[in-house]
Amino acid sequence: MTSPKHKRSPPQQPPTFTATPESIIQDTKHLIKHARDTHNQIKRNIQPKTATFNNAILPLAHIDNNLASKSHILVFYTAVSTDPKLRNASIEARNLLDSYKLETMMDDGLFALVDAVFHQNEDLDTESHRLLKKIYLGFVRHGLRLSAGYQRYRFREIQSQLSRIKGEFQRNLAEANDTGIWFTAGELDGLPGKFLSTLMREEMGEVIEDKLRVTFNDSDLFQTLRYATDSETRRRLYIANENKCEQNVFLFREAVVLRDEAARLLGYPSHATLRIEDKMAKCPETVTSFLGDLHARLIDSGRREVEKLKQLKKADLESRGETFDGRYYLWDHQYYHQMMLEKQYSVHHDKIAEYFPLQSTITGTLEICETLFGLSFTEFTTDEGAKLSSPRDTLVWHEDVQIFSVWNGDEAGDFIGYLYMDLFLREGKYANAANFNLIPGFIKQNGTRQYPATALVCNFSKPSSKAPCLLKHDEVVTLFHELGHAIHDLVSKTIYSHFHGTETEVDFGEAPSQMLENWCWTPSVLQSLSRHYSYHSSEYFDHWTERRVDEESQPQEQIPDMMIESLFRAKHVNSALFHLRQLHFAMFDMVVHDSGDHRVIEELDISAKYNSLLAEILPMDGPEGDDWGHGQTRFQHLLGEYDAGYYSYLFSKVYSTDMFYTVFKADPMNSLQGRRYRYTVLEKGGSVDGLTILTEFLGREPRTDPFYKELCQP
Repeated sequence: MTSPKHKRSPPQQPPTFTATPESIIQDTKHLIKHARDTHNQIKRNIQPKTATFNNAILPLAHIDNNLASKSHILVFYTAVSTDPKLRNASIEARNLLDSYKLETMMDDGLFALVDAVFHQNEDLDTESHRLLKKIYLGFVRHGLRLSAGYQRYRFREIQSQLSRIKGEFQRNLAEANDTGIWFTAGELDGLPGKFLSTLMREEMGEVIEDKLRVTFNDSDLFQTLRYATDSETRRRLYIANENKCEQNVFLFREAVVLRDEAARLLGYPSHATLRIEDKMAKCPETVTSFLGDLHARLIDSGRREVEKLKQLKKADLESRGETFDGRYYLWDHQYYHQMMLEKQYSVHHDKIAEYFPLQSTITGTLEICETLFGLSFTEFTTDEGAKLSSPRDTLVWHEDVQIFSVWNGDEAGDFIGYLYMDLFLREGKYANAANFNLIPGFIKQNGTRQYPATALVCNFSKPSSKAPCLLKHDEVVTLFHELGHAIHDLVSKTIYSHFHGTETEVDFGEAPSQMLENWCWTPSVLQSLSRHYSYHSSEYFDHWTERRVDEESQPQEQIPDMMIESLFRAKHVNSALFHLRQLHFAMFDMVVHDSGDHRVIEELDISAKYNSLLAEILPMDGPEGDDWGHGQTRFQHLLGEYDAGYYSYLFSKVYSTDMFYTVFKADPMNSLQGRRYRYTVLEKGGSVDGLTILTEFLGREPRTDPFYKELCQP
């Protein structure tokens, strides 16, 4: 990482993290009161006949800017705090903010002003016009076109209930992820000793003799499904994970029924029609057609992949004197996929991981972003923190967090924002890898810029001075993916927080992060990123020496070509099965949100539908019947912002693949193209229609050919 040409103090202090449960609630209520008072002032001073963009809409935008710049951190504690009381207060803050937003979007007085301005057709800049349209549609979709009386009352009641359900669902799931199953050491045979040493051996202060607890957090779950040789262990864990949160069965059902009713009150035939209307896809028919076409292209390949995996399973069981029943189960897949990579493709992820110790991989990844996008990252040290008005320990929410100030890498070296990295697993933390906006960027009322702050949250194992944290290749891909979101968040330069960074159409928002994953599949980039951990310190060399086999010589410093070739040959191994699993999620999402009749949703056995659809789409065996699990209860995307939107992960891959193939594949480290991408795509955030952005960048409308070409590679 390099320093800016003219190193100087950032023009904006980083935020502090000194909240208490009491202060979170107090600060949230204060923000809401201030916003509400300002709304009332606008309504008193402006009448519909005198309303303009500048005197009515712009003040609303300033309120949103102020609220977003402070509230994101208040609700962020939910994901990262070690204090359950702080997490609960943060959840309550989110509920208060949701209620306030609902109250605002159902305010007839505000809507009268917005409606008047919307129909004036003022001459506005592109982003302001887009903001006006988005605010107007927000009011309409919250029932402000409904006539007063029962319909209006019922719609408001539904929105209030949905806000409550969302909070309860997320809280239940977070608590369930920290539970798990107790196994004997024998039942966990095959798992690495280092992993076993991290598992809990006691509960409520009492040692559980000869047993270890595997939690439902992704790190424990996938490690066990991938390496446990006992199929009964894998079966128990897989099914328990599907049933870990039964209290969410009713909540999920209630949510989809209420959403459907609300959409019909607004005159839409389904919730999906309402949600997709302003997305890239525009209508459910486009989504259903895309998913159906993708399924038709993948299903035969998926069946062939299962047949090959069955042969591997048969040989494995017979080598251990066990009988093969001809079935390939859902809980078999992680295990035999891993075995196939190792035995047939010589892909040994643990050996590959030795070349990607966490800190040097982060440094190399940031250097790639510096070269491509013209950025400079400077890590905050304790000394640099001391120069600020607040001590460093108040600038982070946990001692493990790293802070970087981000600058333009050119001669001017202008400040861009703050990047936080919270990378290590700990109890109570958000279970998946994610990027969180802490402060959005926007133009303040005085004309100066509010600079953004963004956080990468992951769950890697914590290194020590003697033992490193080593990233498997898929974890390197995850790091690039989330950093793609963070770069989008940092370099975006919009007028309004409403469109900052990843606040794009949901079916475009994943494209920038998905595109950055391609650098992990570029041999020259991966090699430059690698450095065997034994070269990093004498302690790490000793760590390697203690584990080497038969006096083997120290590996070469950078990852060998043969290892990269093996990894890349295996890139598309069982790819059809992976995408069919994603199709199951996307198709289930559409089934529950795009019913032709409200009674169908009311009468639908959602758990049975989830399981039967899985059996139809994925050519693997599951338990008998359709009542064995409730997988939808852990499907937090659908109670977050991806309802009728999970298709976006596949849909946006069309765009990300087209961008990479067309612009970067021939020369991935082309800094001129990287900067053009930054200024043409990333900088605009959601201030311009996604299709317009893509067409300008590609020089034509996006095409599906590269996506299908990449998908169908052997």
